[in-house]
Amino acid sequence: MAAWEIYTGSREPHDDIAAKLPAPPPWRTFSGTPILSTPQAHWAGGHTATTYLPSRDTIQQVNAALYLRRPLLVTGQPGTGKSALAYAVAYELKLGPVLLWPISSRATVHEGLYEYDPLSRLEAASAYASGNAEATAAPYRHDRAARLDHAGSIGDHIRLGPLGTALLPYERPRVLLIDEIDKSDIDLANDLLTIFETGTYEIIELARQAIPVAEVMTADSTTSRVPIYHGTITCNEFPLVIMTSNGEREFPPAFLRRCLTLRLRQPASEAELTAIVAEHLTGVMSANDELPAQARNIIRHFFNRRASGLLANDQLLNAIYLCHHALLDDQPGDILQLADQVMPFLDTDFGPDDG
Repeated sequence: MAAWEIYTGSREPHDDIAAKLPAPPPWRTFSGTPILSTPQAHWAGGHTATTYLPSRDTIQQVNAALYLRRPLLVTGQPGTGKSALAYAVAYELKLGPVLLWPISSRATVHEGLYEYDPLSRLEAASAYASGNAEATAAPYRHDRAARLDHAGSIGDHIRLGPLGTALLPYERPRVLLIDEIDKSDIDLANDLLTIFETGTYEIIELARQAIPVAEVMTADSTTSRVPIYHGTITCNEFPLVIMTSNGEREFPPAFLRRCLTLRLRQPASEAELTAIVAEHLTGVMSANDELPAQARNIIRHFFNRRASGLLANDQLLNAIYLCHHALLDDQPGDILQLADQVMPFLDTDFGPDDG
């Protein structure tokens, strides 16, 4: 481990980020206030966060993203751990719950920032007017604006999205996972540039009414609120933005130059696969802390079969777990046949042994 590294891949939570993370570069300094405490994450059963095995390249690029306050674009085939990386970093560095933004072809920056529900606000205004004698009297009966004011704060009808929550002025950077960004429309990457550069955005419904302070919901919770001043949110620590891509499309150069990039590759040997399986499936370890012969046979079969088509590591984990509980130890042929049933090729060319 290099002395400068904050994220080490140890999978042991620690507070080194408070002591080790230097001030940002002058061109990546943000000054959002008031400072908010990082919400606690409940990691009970957080298997993904506690079993991820990062490579040296992965550790270095995560730390570079933290130091430079830049988004990290992670590419690779399905099953290489792109999404799992976000949970592993958040867990080790105590950065709170991961803010997940799954991308579809219809995703927009606005939905990632916040959602305003005018219908619920009108319903609240109507409910207030019908249940309050003073509100039903003139001038409020026909004064829409007054009815809305008496229906409660507009903030009750605004909820920040994962991107909008990540940009709140937290004392530590939040982890934002923008999952499968390559599925988005081409405009999304371009629209994100301004947000990534400025670290700020405006909630137009609050700014338009010149509301000094409003309390709104976040992506973390619908029961707690955070204060928004003058309708504007600016980060204090730029979030650790991890964007995953399966390589289905290319991104504009202007977008790429503002990101760090990381390519995750499939394990290059049976030994690497064995280490991954052992980490995830300690329950199938034998008494001497070695995987049983059945599991090692499936790993070897998976590794050789991978040359014929696209397979993901989680398929291997499923196959070993299933075969372990199917109790087929004395029938190796049946074991591999059963394993193949849950390890179909993922690409369109299913390979010669799939017909």
